Amino acid sequence: MNQERKQDTMTSTENDAQYQETTADTTEPSVEDPRSKDELLAEVDRLTRELQEATNRLLRTTADFDNFRKRTRQEKEELGQYATLKLIQEVLPVLDNFQLALAAETADAQSLKQGIEMVFRQFQSVLDKEGVKPIEAVGQPFDPNVHEAVMQVTGEEHEPGTVVEELRKGYMLYDRVVRPAMVKVAQS
Repeated sequence: MNQERKQDTMTSTENDAQYQETTADTTEPSVEDPRSKDELLAEVDRLTRELQEATNRLLRTTADFDNFRKRTRQEKEELGQYATLKLIQEVLPVLDNFQLALAAETADAQSLKQGIEMVFRQFQSVLDKEGVKPIEAVGQPFDPNVHEAVMQVTGEEHEPGTVVEELRKGYMLYDRVVRPAMVKVAQS
């Protein structure tokens, strides 16, 4: 077995030697460049400058992209931090009015109730401007996407699967449910 390996190795070495002789015989003599040495050096200098310029442009572009990525990340973080700023600015006057209502010394319950109703309407207006809308529930067919059924009631006066009472109002922000309406549903 060792002899077979030696023969394979020798055969391989002989083949390599033959290949080198064959390629050496077929190689043509090189043709000299007709340009002068100074022209060739000038060409090398020009190509070196072009390479250096391309390298510098690449480095500047890479640095610009890194700066853009950092700036975008920072702006995104700031947007997340201050996204609710506008809403807070709109809600603060409502809070101020609640504080005034609490500080008012009145024995007249009706005027206190009217003041609180005014603040409530002001608060609803702020929510409305921000795209928050109440979910209509009573009398509507039960929809598990916007209603949360906590009780079922029996009775002939309501159609089965219809919301008969709203226990807690639900709200949507544009087309997304913020909080489902908590409801009682008629059963069959």
